[in-house]
Amino acid sequence: MELHFAKWHGTGNDFILVDDRSGSFPDDNALVQRLCDRHFGIGSDGLILIQAPRSAGMHFHMEFFNPDASRSFCGNGSRCAFAFWSGLKGNDHDARFTAVDGEHAGQWRGKEVAITLPYVGFVDQGIDGPDVDFLHTGSPHELVWVSDTEAVDIMVEGPLRRHAPRRAPGGTNVNFVQLIGAGLRMRTFERGVEAETLSCGSGVVAAALSAIHRYRTPVPLTVSTRGGTLQVEASLVDREGFDAIRLIGPVQHVFSGSIPI
Repeated sequence: MELHFAKWHGTGNDFILVDDRSGSFPDDNALVQRLCDRHFGIGSDGLILIQAPRSAGMHFHMEFFNPDASRSFCGNGSRCAFAFWSGLKGNDHDARFTAVDGEHAGQWRGKEVAITLPYVGFVDQGIDGPDVDFLHTGSPHELVWVSDTEAVDIMVEGPLRRHAPRRAPGGTNVNFVQLIGAGLRMRTFERGVEAETLSCGSGVVAAALSAIHRYRTPVPLTVSTRGGTLQVEASLVDREGFDAIRLIGPVQHVFSGSIPI
């Protein structure tokens, strides 16, 4: 059987996109792991299935797999999924879709894609010292505020925090964040990938919300990652929670192909 796929990236976060509206993709974690493997497969930070809508009013469902075949929400993956769906439909209309964490909406803003995220109700501030926050933006994120992200030994610090007992059993993504003028700079050790990624959309949102909560930084907030720059819009409500959350940035189709499975 030949699997047809497209490769996309959003600020260096790269994904395999598959049109699975027929629901024929095998339920096989080993296959997901092989396809995401950068040596023996296509290689990616995750695999995304575009599936038929699962509830009324939705245009599609996005099923996201990390390279280890675990499932989560992915911000940059969602932006790529919306762009891929737009190509399948042959239009640039707005769309509503579901993911593992609930409902989202996508829209084109020029050549960039904006996606919405659900309400975030709480920032756990100072959970491991005064400079560490935790919040959930579809995936769990620990935010470590540092003076220089480039000075962080991320392949040492990242795994220690990712597997810390306080984050058992599922662990967490770990983001090292720095204030730069009116914006942020960030590096991420991503669970499921178990390495540093060039960008992490849900982590960018988490970093922005942490900054707004801590420092009342103005929005939209620009966040620079190693793979590029993203913007976050959000409104602080009730002194703790956030709504009207959007992640905005570029996406790019890299190539399309097929692979035997």
